[in-house]
Amino acid sequence: MTTLFQTALDELGAVLGRVDEARVDDVCKMLAHARQIGTHGLGREGLQMRGFAMRLFHLGMPVGIVGDMTMPPLGQGDVFLTSSGPGETTTILTLMKVAKDARARVILLTAEPRGSAAKLADVTLLIPAQTMASDQGAAKTSALPMGSAFEGALFVLFEVMVLKLKALVNASPEEMRARHTNME
Repeated sequence: MTTLFQTALDELGAVLGRVDEARVDDVCKMLAHARQIGTHGLGREGLQMRGFAMRLFHLGMPVGIVGDMTMPPLGQGDVFLTSSGPGETTTILTLMKVAKDARARVILLTAEPRGSAAKLADVTLLIPAQTMASDQGAAKTSALPMGSAFEGALFVLFEVMVLKLKALVNASPEEMRARHTNME
């Protein structure tokens, strides 16, 4: 008998097994060479993006979170990394246009390669998982509710990206740990 845990893990493994690892490597290289990185996401995707931004900071990379008061402006040489699982999020589309107008490169994480956001992005990293846009009727592919498959895949993807970036920027575990806050 398959447990709910095994079902969830199998679903996430199947999603991540379809992610283009060469594209992940390209995204990591873009991030490693960015002058500044701005990150953004909404809802539970936003929580995953914030967690990834924290790890980028631990790696010693120049990162800000859009909406925080300490987010610097983006411009040429910078990267705006954003997530829109459904690919049609109005706020994300607006911020992508702002970043592009400032001449920053835009990287999009999405489950919808033909969505409006993918058309605006410089680079799209497809995460082929169920989102809020595909959790009803015949489009439903996951036992997990709403966009949980996409959000869970983001978490695991980001952990793998941290490992790849750690090698690219030559960050040691000791350096990463030294950057962790002591204000807890």
